[in-house]
Amino acid sequence: MSLQQENKAIPQEAFDWYDAYAHGGMDRRTFMTKLTGLVALGYSMSFLTSSLLPNYALAEQISFNDPDITAIYETFPSPHGHGEGKGYLVVPNALTQNETTQKKAPVVLVIHENRGLNPYVKDVARRLAKAGFIAFAPDALFPLGGYPGNDDEGRAMQRSLERSKIEHDFVAAAEFIKAHELSNGKLGAVGFCFGGYMVNYLAAVDSDLIDAGVPFYGTPAAKELRKNIEAPLLIQLGELDERVNATWPGYEEDLKANNVSYEMHMYKNANHGFHNDSTGRFDKDNAELAWSRTIAFFNAKLA
Repeated sequence: MSLQQENKAIPQEAFDWYDAYAHGGMDRRTFMTKLTGLVALGYSMSFLTSSLLPNYALAEQISFNDPDITAIYETFPSPHGHGEGKGYLVVPNALTQNETTQKKAPVVLVIHENRGLNPYVKDVARRLAKAGFIAFAPDALFPLGGYPGNDDEGRAMQRSLERSKIEHDFVAAAEFIKAHELSNGKLGAVGFCFGGYMVNYLAAVDSDLIDAGVPFYGTPAAKELRKNIEAPLLIQLGELDERVNATWPGYEEDLKANNVSYEMHMYKNANHGFHNDSTGRFDKDNAELAWSRTIAFFNAKLA
């Protein structure tokens, strides 16, 4: 295959197939069969899979040993969930460098997609700490041994867990990290895909739990819970994400009816997962804009 053929843009239908596959609407065999159909059109299978499936070596923007941050793992009690949870805690070193004057900072809960705490989400936590926030990224798969190192297995593991117990685990994580000794008492939450849903859920299940939420391409909480939302929300959506976007009109109607402060940004020509820099869905310009808005929003709401 020529270089010109190899560099052809991936057709949108391939991204749609991947979205269906990643969210349980299509099994792997069907997904790969559909990709095989594109080979006849001049695409190589290796190009398609390397573009659509994650390569986490691409996702590190902030090293775990960056001198400005300290990253460790912490466990927390989750009596209504799986009994105990575990997460990736990243703290700005500036908070602890002066022992005589202990500083406080806002805390942000970082919530992964539907496959466990993968390297991309851990890097997002480090980015937040680099920006001055205490970041905590729990792993929903901790009861099963944690993120297994590949997304296919991670998705299957997360599907095997009871959804309500996962939700309780994230509520417990929010309560745990909000009470951190260096916390200023303000808690934000940012999440992606399933994590976007969890941000919406945390805002709705307890109006006092989070102080600001940024759901990236996440579906809303159950309709009966939405009346509880009081935290301001920054909603981040990709224009090509038909599945999630179909839920937005009804969600917006409820936010308006309950006088919730919200902003919604629809990113042009962006797919579901456009912020994830480990896959071909990544849209650099839109991701950077969305992230700059996220940091500005947390700085404004959590100070």
